Amino acid sequence: MSQYLEFVVNHWVLCGLFVGLVVTWIYTESLKRGASASLHEATRIMNQDDGVVVDLRTGQEFSDGHIAGAISLPYAELSSRMSELDKYKESAMVLVCKMGQHSTNASKALKDEGFSNVCRMTGGMAEWTNGNMPVVKGGSKGKKNKDKSK
Repeated sequence: MSQYLEFVVNHWVLCGLFVGLVVTWIYTESLKRGASASLHEATRIMNQDDGVVVDLRTGQEFSDGHIAGAISLPYAELSSRMSELDKYKESAMVLVCKMGQHSTNASKALKDEGFSNVCRMTGGMAEWTNGNMPVVKGGSKGKKNKDKSK
């Protein structure tokens, strides 16, 4: 341990550069992922900004319960079916997955394809259901559920 401390003291400029590079890398990667939205912020985007919800879970998970009006586009099919979202390129978009694990990569992929207003819902559907928010059961895979009264 004393050798590490001695190295840092003797090479403080080098250590400072290293820390600076790590911080810059983390910041740059966070920008690539897009913004995250809390449950309440995601709800605001859906209601006030007429945001589009894209559900990245499997078709079965989507049928078991999803946010009203959500578009089912499983993460595994995102690259092959991304063109289905082209009409929403300028719309506010909220990405939802099971627990937030896939929405980060999906957000980056969509941003790379020119989608300008994409955010990830923190905690995914797990957070949505834990917050006792309404879900719609059933629905056809890949189609937007227009009936929000269910």
